[in-house]
Amino acid sequence: MNHVYLIGQVIMSLALVLAFVRVVRGPSLPDRVVALELFTTTIVGMVGLHAIKSGVPSFLDAAIVIALMGFLAAIGFARFLERGGPRDD
Repeated sequence: MNHVYLIGQVIMSLALVLAFVRVVRGPSLPDRVVALELFTTTIVGMVGLHAIKSGVPSFLDAAIVIALMGFLAAIGFARFLERGGPRDD
């Protein structure tokens, strides 16, 4: 059973690295926003996997908080982009 958790952690770590590369090299701001959302989702998955592995249900509360913060950040970025994005005043 530990092999399943290890494989899950490795795959999610690889997803974090790839999302970070997209955040750094993203050609546009919306690409970076989507990559940050993927980053948050992957972290929630890692925390959830750790909660299952350790048997501590409090980690699921932390995962819910992280997911809500990521959702609110995505809404904030969407509103920012809707109102015209960065200005060169």
